[in-house]
Amino acid sequence: MSRGWIRTRVGDFHLDVAWSVAPGEVLVVYGPSGAGKTLTLRAITGLLRPQAGHVEVGDTVVHDGDSGRWVPPHRRGIGYVPQHYGLFPHLTAAQNIGYGLHRWTHEQLQSRVGVLLDSFRLTRLADQRPHRLSGGEQQRVALARAVAPEPRLLLLDEPFSALDAEIRRSLRTELRSLLASWDIPIILVTHDREEALALGHRLQVMDAGRVVDEGEPLQLLGQPPSATLARLVGVENLYRGRVLSRSAQNGTMLCDIGGTPLEVPLADLPEGATVTIGVRARDVLLATRRPQGLSARNLLPGRILSLETRRPGVEVTVECGITVRSQVTQEAVRDLSLRPGTRIWVVLKASSCFLVASDPRSP
Repeated sequence: MSRGWIRTRVGDFHLDVAWSVAPGEVLVVYGPSGAGKTLTLRAITGLLRPQAGHVEVGDTVVHDGDSGRWVPPHRRGIGYVPQHYGLFPHLTAAQNIGYGLHRWTHEQLQSRVGVLLDSFRLTRLADQRPHRLSGGEQQRVALARAVAPEPRLLLLDEPFSALDAEIRRSLRTELRSLLASWDIPIILVTHDREEALALGHRLQVMDAGRVVDEGEPLQLLGQPPSATLARLVGVENLYRGRVLSRSAQNGTMLCDIGGTPLEVPLADLPEGATVTIGVRARDVLLATRRPQGLSARNLLPGRILSLETRRPGVEVTVECGITVRSQVTQEAVRDLSLRPGTRIWVVLKASSCFLVASDPRSP
């Protein structure tokens, strides 16, 4: 178990966080750039000394502001993989992995490094220096080095940020398998939704130095319960409207969004009630002609305003009474000849819409 809390100030930025993560659990710390995610990891490792706090790693208190206890970073039993891996350029892959094992006997070190080279599929690269390795290979060396001393806590800071989409997907699968075999607490920092869903058991959403929500990754990232949280986790389409009518038979209700009707799942709200509706861009389909014979309840004619490349595809912004963002592939852009000004149909299932609790900052 690792747990604790930290309060500190760096310049004008205030950090006030708490966490708890069990052995074998992956806690994902999720949020936009500048939220304080990396700063949190640096404080846990001891690379940043907070103004107040209490940090436990396993059954050891490594920092306590009240008593003045302070264990230096290299004695905390923490494995840490920074964003750009931090490999030593003058050392081989094997030497990098064994760097933290200076207290082990030569035989123990050789055995441990050999096991990790094999586990991370690096045996043939053991004598290569980092500049001769691909990004994915460097990442595996960094992970192997972090776990080599058998840490009591593993911290991963944006472990896929330097990799392209295809390598990212492949290594994510590998890492998920490896994490499942390690019975240690793991804290993973990311702002990538797919990584959070694929690797996390629990999710903390951070913004402006504070945890604003915590829970199951699929619940918070799939259908976030508030407009503020929806924005933080990257819901591309958020609309404020009111309920026009309800259909218990269909399990839907019709809402007015600035003059555009939108059918959404039924909720316990009366006619005339104000609602905030979220729609993920990946759930918005596009068609170059009016579709026929579909079950989708919302068909909206419109015109493309812009196209913007965003991993893993292209975000298409459409004006159709409301502004709608759709995520499509590069292949779809080519096949449908999508470009600004193209007349298009937006196709949206009612079940793809979800209601979020309104708050003072709702759109």
